Amino acid sequence: MRSKSATGPPPAADGHERQRRTVGLRDVARMAGVSTATVSRALNAPERVSAALRERVAAASARLAWVPDAAARALATRRSGAIGAVFPTLSHGDFARAAEALQGELTGHGYALLLACSHYDLAHEHLLVRQFVERGVDAVVLVGNAHDPQTIDLLERRGVPYVKTFNHDPEWRHHSVGPDNRRAMHSLTRYLLRLGHRRFGLIAQSSRNNDRAAARLEGVRAALSEEGLSVRPQHFVEGRWSIAEGRALFERIIEKRPWPTAIICGNAYLAVGAVLEATRRGIALPDEMSIVGYDDIEIMQELPVPITTLRVRSDEVGRVAAAYVVDLLAGRQPSTALECEVEIIERSSSGPAPRASR
Repeated sequence: MRSKSATGPPPAADGHERQRRTVGLRDVARMAGVSTATVSRALNAPERVSAALRERVAAASARLAWVPDAAARALATRRSGAIGAVFPTLSHGDFARAAEALQGELTGHGYALLLACSHYDLAHEHLLVRQFVERGVDAVVLVGNAHDPQTIDLLERRGVPYVKTFNHDPEWRHHSVGPDNRRAMHSLTRYLLRLGHRRFGLIAQSSRNNDRAAARLEGVRAALSEEGLSVRPQHFVEGRWSIAEGRALFERIIEKRPWPTAIICGNAYLAVGAVLEATRRGIALPDEMSIVGYDDIEIMQELPVPITTLRVRSDEVGRVAAAYVVDLLAGRQPSTALECEVEIIERSSSGPAPRASR
């Protein structure tokens, strides 16, 4: 049998391979009935052509099975058409919803979204951002205001635009999109105070590498301090974000009486765990105790005792962040409001403080 030569000619290309090699920008322009410059604008600056023209170019590209050469386009435009986003995790409802909205908005402007998770590790976040920059992303979306100083230095020295999300702070010199976490939790605490509660428990989310959690904690303490109140040490526990952890932390709070009449949870999963454990132990909500959370995931309204919570408009955070980045890359002054409001969703896990405790 004749052996194949390592230096011999490559095998003949099939029809599909020949088509991929021969179809180009001119063919798409000819089929769409437009110039090659118009095709290029439709791909690289879609906002500069009409929707009808974009549809014609897209239809011609689809019919010819043509995909633009991203590497060649990046060399010509000095843009990759990609935006990098680093989230702490995608297991949280708010981050997952924001990522979907961010992708949808960016796709509409012709950008691809690259996603990564840092797991609340600032050194790992720096590595991920560095990898994005090495791959030529046009901009980066981050979460929160707390980052390794090297991360921000890298982006600024390389001239890569970025936006911070989920912790709007008007005093911060870099624009940040999202809710004011301190103000939001302050308002939730004031809501419970108006219901007559004076003994509070707090199942806080860990503030390690998480300035959003730290701001929420500050909001609770500030609201209580205004009334001369504070959380007793035995009624303060801290965890991360699992339902099982919420159950275990709730157990620790109720080890000794008197119990708090209201427990504030730092995220949705901790709140779900606390409510499930309270129900298992036969604690009547809200007659004996109120439990509230932060963020609003679907299960919170489907439990036997639906949970009062602060709803973060995470999809709005994603859309606003995308619009902000697109404006920056187009050389426009961002015009959108950067603070995203939150609202208290009142359900049956909260109510007036027990009369005997007032």
